[in-house]
Amino acid sequence: MRLYRLKRLFVGSPLPTAQQRHERLGKATALAVFASDPLSSVAYATEEILFVLILAGSAALSYSLPIGVGIAALILIVVTSYRQTIRAYPQGGGAYIVAKDNLGVFPSLVAGAALLIDYVLTVAVSVAAGVAAVTSAVPELFPYRVWLCVLAVAGVAVANLRGVRESGKIFAAPTYVFVVSILAMVTWGVGGALFGLLRVTPYAPHAPGLEGIGLFLFLRAFSAGCTALTGVEAVSDGVPAFKPPEAPNARIVMAWLGAISVAMFLGITYLAYDLGIVPGGNETVVSKIARQLFGTGPVYFEIQAVTMLILLLAANTSFADFPRLSFFLARDRFIPRQFATQGDRLVFSNGILILAGVASLLLVVFLGDTHALLPLYAIGVFVSFTVSQSGMVRRWLRLKEEGWWWRVWFNGVGALVTGIVMLTLAVTKFTEGAWIVVVLIPTLVIGFLVVHRHYAEVAGQLSLEGMAPPLPMTNTVLVVVGDLHRGVVKAIQYAQTLSPSPKAVYVETDPDRTRRLEEKWGTWGLGVPLIVLTSPYRSLLGPLLEYMDHLQENENHVVTIVIPEFIPARWWQLGLHNQTALLIKGAMLFRKNVIVTDVPYLLRH
Repeated sequence: MRLYRLKRLFVGSPLPTAQQRHERLGKATALAVFASDPLSSVAYATEEILFVLILAGSAALSYSLPIGVGIAALILIVVTSYRQTIRAYPQGGGAYIVAKDNLGVFPSLVAGAALLIDYVLTVAVSVAAGVAAVTSAVPELFPYRVWLCVLAVAGVAVANLRGVRESGKIFAAPTYVFVVSILAMVTWGVGGALFGLLRVTPYAPHAPGLEGIGLFLFLRAFSAGCTALTGVEAVSDGVPAFKPPEAPNARIVMAWLGAISVAMFLGITYLAYDLGIVPGGNETVVSKIARQLFGTGPVYFEIQAVTMLILLLAANTSFADFPRLSFFLARDRFIPRQFATQGDRLVFSNGILILAGVASLLLVVFLGDTHALLPLYAIGVFVSFTVSQSGMVRRWLRLKEEGWWWRVWFNGVGALVTGIVMLTLAVTKFTEGAWIVVVLIPTLVIGFLVVHRHYAEVAGQLSLEGMAPPLPMTNTVLVVVGDLHRGVVKAIQYAQTLSPSPKAVYVETDPDRTRRLEEKWGTWGLGVPLIVLTSPYRSLLGPLLEYMDHLQENENHVVTIVIPEFIPARWWQLGLHNQTALLIKGAMLFRKNVIVTDVPYLLRH
């Protein structure tokens, strides 16, 4: 009862199934729920570009502008491609669904595995980056960053367990305050630089071409900045969560997402260039920009606070989409069916809890370090981008719907570009930790196939197809006793409701105890015969299993074992008693044609 009240306190009262339609999201709330990850990634995408470029010296930092423009163009390509996907799949068109519909099962599983990994990493990276924003402003908290990360994951998980609409209300305000704050900072910084209101010290201009940096380092910096695209797919996955008309509303939110992301990302990249920001230390690039523009006054701390909030809440995108993707995989019998079950608040609670647990474990293992986690990041999402866009190309070629000829070229360009970026990410980040993701994706796919084969075998064995009429069945009811007390009497009474002639079985390990039991049996045995099995080696299960072998010589003979079990009033008192009933139940679990029935007798306080 106490656990139930605690659950109600954190999660809220259960919602009826009929309430599901009213839990849908409007466009403004949906932007906060599904787009907080790509919007927030601008807070660290520029920083990751600069961290790579600085390896070639400060003169290489000016390459951040052309790299930023290239990534902004990539964002627009991917966003426009997914708007096409939403139009084609108004019921929800994530990479898994698109690939399954157009490319087959195996490509869809690759996309599903890649996305599951990326959603977990999104939570870990976003939370770590959010805590980094806090420790940049308050360095005294740096030693406690891992605990802060785990607490943040738990908080976002609890908010999502309360329901999609309620979590959207919680996260909407911080998302919009962040967007307004960053755009205002960009406007102030760019305007101040243009009109001479600020002192600027731009990076030294880079050499023409790629002289002094090299193609590999350039590609590595580009791939590092591609973390700005993570989470873009979330809107297309979550179309069913929108209010009607679902698909048009999702397309509008996708367009908003693209425009805001590009504006903020290019603005921060330009400000870093204009102000000569050098990455490093325990302070983020956004913190350094805000400090130079506003000093250490209230505006600076407000920007740090909202950056911290949006980065922590960016994990919400994964909490919205990981359970939904898990539902699709469970529905198709590739992962355990429990992931397809909705909880009290009409959300897929099992997916939320698993995501929170795995992400927290990652944060503990990697000590809450954003830069340690980022090499693992973004590969999965670009695998899903490539598979999804390839699936859309196959769809247009197969169905030839209106406008297919230009749509196939658009999605084809998207597939080509994202495929190149995926390979670049895999190569440039391989030795830094990306190999873990490269190994995990096929491992998960193998796991999916093993689970699916299990469910197929179970379905085949349970199917009524081709089944012969069943033969007559006989049943022997046995009450296993170790003594004679009120709990045993109750079990005997229950056994008599199952069969007119049950038997009691006692395994003898001490002749004196057997004699005392037989003396009481005549009075309290209720007319049920007592069979005594001798056990010269004091084994309880051996003689019992031998006796059952004798009873089950006929293949269609069922044995029902009734086990009397008294339950102590306090949980800690369980260790004071022999767990004989548990031992018997465990031994009978995999035995054919054996049914075990437990008859509890509850002891009073």
